[in-house]
Amino acid sequence: MMRGWLFSGTNKPLQLIEKEDPKAIPGHVVLEVKAAGLCHSDVAALQDPGWMPLFPNGPVIMGHEFAGVVIEVGEGVEDLKVGDRVGVNPMDRETKITAGYNYDGGYAEKVRVPAKQCVKIPDGVSFVEGAAATDAGITAYRALFTIGQAKEGTKVGIIGVGGLGQFALQMALIKGCKVYATDISPEAKQLAKELGAHKVYDSILDMKEAECDVIVDFAGFGQTTAEALEAIRPQGTVVIVGMGILEANINTYLMITKEIKLLGSNGGTVEDLKGVYDCFATGKMAPNLVTIPFEEIDKGLEKLKNHEVKGRLVAVFE
Repeated sequence: MMRGWLFSGTNKPLQLIEKEDPKAIPGHVVLEVKAAGLCHSDVAALQDPGWMPLFPNGPVIMGHEFAGVVIEVGEGVEDLKVGDRVGVNPMDRETKITAGYNYDGGYAEKVRVPAKQCVKIPDGVSFVEGAAATDAGITAYRALFTIGQAKEGTKVGIIGVGGLGQFALQMALIKGCKVYATDISPEAKQLAKELGAHKVYDSILDMKEAECDVIVDFAGFGQTTAEALEAIRPQGTVVIVGMGILEANINTYLMITKEIKLLGSNGGTVEDLKGVYDCFATGKMAPNLVTIPFEEIDKGLEKLKNHEVKGRLVAVFE
């Protein structure tokens, strides 16, 4: 038997339950979970009934950012073996089937996942880092490099230096980009400076002087996207990731006359996750990750809800 945190509906507390161990099936592996990240989307699902359609199969063990050790390998799995350290891309991008939503996820001692969504964690990268990379990491990586096409020498603007923004800032520096950042929080601005941003601005409009090639909006509060269009250089790219509110009034005159590309980005692929792990393997990534015991996942989500967490919260299994 294993333990896991069960979600059974809006405004109901997660329950720590016991359940039969998952067994390997063809194309899948079973992991002993070593670390599981806590996410604001889990908080939202616990309090907003609008999230319920994302849980089509009834009560489910939550958790979509996790890493662990392979303990069982299903039929037909070639490239993973027992003992491998892996992180998991939580969503199958073709079917949108996601761990912790459609099937039991990583807030558990063991989890069964499709082998094709697993990526080996490089030596020297911890399970805690490996777990955090699977959501905050790949979402930031995809927006910057896959969608935004940033590369060495690109001038990158980052709006919002929170869980995702700090990942983006560090990965952009590792890849040789020039990085400019802004946030409304003084602590976040300070963090951006400490992480090595070339310049930190008080406002998005002030960022205009940097003439960024790519600006990624990790806040997504409508006004933030509108101001990114003001700040971006002509023929630049603005990528929207944040979902602070779900609409924006934008100046189409600016988009047309400056020939701006405005793109959306969501989650990431197994290739994006490999990219994040490559960045971690350089030894230059040090995102702010705070650990709690597995037994306190419910308390951790409460802290997230009350905005008491700086950085990314990760539960670890003793």
